[in-house]
Amino acid sequence: MVTAARKDLEAVRIPEAPEPHRELSGPPEPEIRRHELADFLRSRRERITPEQVGLVRGRRRRTPGLRREEVAQLSAVGVTWYTWLEQARDIQVSPQVLDALARALLLDRSERTHLFSLAAAIDPAPGTECPSITPALRTMLRQLEPIPACVQNSRYDVLAHNRTYGRLLCDMEAVAPEDRNIMLLAYTNEQWRSSVMDIDEVARLLTAKFRAAMAEHLAEPSWKALRERLEAASPEFRETWARHEVLGAGGRSKIFRNAHVGLLRVETTDLWLGPSAGPRLVTYVPRDEETRERLERLQALVLADED
Repeated sequence: MVTAARKDLEAVRIPEAPEPHRELSGPPEPEIRRHELADFLRSRRERITPEQVGLVRGRRRRTPGLRREEVAQLSAVGVTWYTWLEQARDIQVSPQVLDALARALLLDRSERTHLFSLAAAIDPAPGTECPSITPALRTMLRQLEPIPACVQNSRYDVLAHNRTYGRLLCDMEAVAPEDRNIMLLAYTNEQWRSSVMDIDEVARLLTAKFRAAMAEHLAEPSWKALRERLEAASPEFRETWARHEVLGAGGRSKIFRNAHVGLLRVETTDLWLGPSAGPRLVTYVPRDEETRERLERLQALVLADED
């Protein structure tokens, strides 16, 4: 009887309670931010040549880009303090110092925003222009007219442009500054898309270039945010992105259908303003006399609108 009762109890044994769920622990967010900030500052420092900031290179230089003490000098901060910043030490960084670092490292608008985001600080001058867009460069853009020209960074943000470029593919002044990105225009702006002959092929090649450029910026929120925005807005982008095609930067012949003056046949040329990962001047040179005349007409229309 006892044996039978024991078997009955074993048959109805209550299952053991599952172990409580254990959260995987990791470094706290402030520590992650400090390391991301350190890596970002180091990557920006290493891409700038001494000549870009008016320094002498010297014969024995082995450091890629600028030295830490040179960044500290340009930013008017202590060398030890800046070294600690690149070592991800737990130190306080004021918005004013971040502003100085952004200027010393020639950060463009997206990079500046990323810097302040990593430091969890409020940008005192959020509309600050990229230091690469100097008054002299703006003068050169103007002097290139009627040849359309603009300055883009590696993320394809349009940082500056002349007047004929502003009417080349769409009314650029009607586009919000945060939306002046070639990838966004190519996939979401109907006026821009209708102005590009063979838009499907152009968008495919552009996406391949964007993927190749993004390989050096995979951890940067501004790049990931742009990709996610494109994926949410465009099924065409999602399909093209999934192909994993890559293509290096470079000029090529293009045909545009301008809404004001008709077909334009141009040759694009990239002129780098610094290392290949930095900003570049993009020009759209006419391939024939008819296109040159039509660009002159486009410029005349722009000037007439300004009067």
